Amino acid sequence: MATKFDLLPQRRAIIDRREVADTLAELLPGSSDTAALRAGATATLKAVLDAGRCEIARRLAEQPTRGSETAAAYAFLTDQILRLIFDFTVERLYPINNPSAAERLSLVAVGGYGRGEMALHSDVDIAFLTPWKQTSWSEQVIESMLYSMWDLGLKVGHSSRSLDDMIRMAKGDLTIRTALLEGRFVWGDAALYDEASALFRRDVLTGTARTFVTEKLAERNERHKRMGDSRYVVEPNLKEGKGGLRDLHTLFWIGKYVYQVLSVPELVDKGLLTRAELRQFQKAENFLWAVRCHLHIVAGRPEDRLTFDVQPEIARRMRYAERPGKSAVERFMQHYFLMAKRVGDLTAIFLAHIDETFAARGRRFGLPSLRRRPSKLDGFVLDRGRLAIPSDDFFAQDPVRLVQMFAIADRHGLEIHPLAMRAAGRDAKLIDNGVRRDPRANALFMDVLTSHNTPDKVLRWMNEAGVFGRFVPYFVEKLALEVALKV
Repeated sequence: MATKFDLLPQRRAIIDRREVADTLAELLPGSSDTAALRAGATATLKAVLDAGRCEIARRLAEQPTRGSETAAAYAFLTDQILRLIFDFTVERLYPINNPSAAERLSLVAVGGYGRGEMALHSDVDIAFLTPWKQTSWSEQVIESMLYSMWDLGLKVGHSSRSLDDMIRMAKGDLTIRTALLEGRFVWGDAALYDEASALFRRDVLTGTARTFVTEKLAERNERHKRMGDSRYVVEPNLKEGKGGLRDLHTLFWIGKYVYQVLSVPELVDKGLLTRAELRQFQKAENFLWAVRCHLHIVAGRPEDRLTFDVQPEIARRMRYAERPGKSAVERFMQHYFLMAKRVGDLTAIFLAHIDETFAARGRRFGLPSLRRRPSKLDGFVLDRGRLAIPSDDFFAQDPVRLVQMFAIADRHGLEIHPLAMRAAGRDAKLIDNGVRRDPRANALFMDVLTSHNTPDKVLRWMNEAGVFGRFVPYFVEKLALEVALKV
């Protein structure tokens, strides 16, 4: 199966592992002085690491919007450095001629590093895996490798687990389970890693999907409250904020846990996203990673907040230009908020599918069903308290329903089901001059505009679905934008 690293252009310009391995093999031939050997290897690897980072930064400067490629390049470079450290440690520092079954060791990437995504100053999260309790040899190797990584200035998050420990701890700790869910073999004993993966799927994942989804959504809601429960905070957090990278990660975690997918495109095969939504996912992810990679370089440290002082520099690096009446940084931040909104839209649609699969009858995840059932829905239906459509061709049968849906939602104070919003976005093109002149459609639209409820929210929904712009094309450039960005 192809990985995101396979798509990186000119990987050897970032690091040529075989060439570096040959250089390390020639260090102090015949010497058994582990301190001198490690010092020599560290000097070599530090130069290689710095050169690789410079090459990645050069590529980003030349093509500043290639965020996903840059994130993969940093992870690829880290992989090669860790493989070189592993081989040097077991071959030159602590060689063993006849290893026993207990003296097997796998190096596993977890967390963001396991996804193959990193920025310049991202943590290197790894797990050392042994079949049983560590032997004196594996303890020496692990300790030596960690010192080598620290000497290179890597910020390492690490654990050492036997197979039994891994399963036991993953069952009892959501954070550990999530990290291992993204586990990826880096180097060492591949068969041991495969055994661990099989045990993880059988003993941890099986039968626990609903609990995982519930806990992850609760974790997400708490994170949003902590970071400011809006996509439009003036100094947004790229990673943890609403509409940020962590929301995209949560979608993939749930998809991987529930449907055993290995990549985001497989969510299309499972019916969780359309191909158009997959493109939106990838576009948002690419943009957010581009911003994050630039931010780490500009800040010179791990940083995920787009503070006022760095926003102009990020806008400059990403080549946003000033336009009449709008500065470069305003255009950049407007683009950021657009991407955050897209992430929110994708989240709603994705979770609607998950809700259909796992929610108990009459209830959604953590939300009660509507106590009062509206009596007049004009063909629309309620799905656990949300306004929904009874069939996929419901809007095609009568395009006026595209306006009517929002009027009913406003009248009864209803949320609109994300799948109905998806259908409205798909069918908004059915609104033509005939619909615009239809007395029913105009009366429904005026009902929303003159509502005593909260028409700004419903108008924002109309805009997000593309219905507002199709129905009132002359005002879309000004009014719809204001509605869309209203907090």
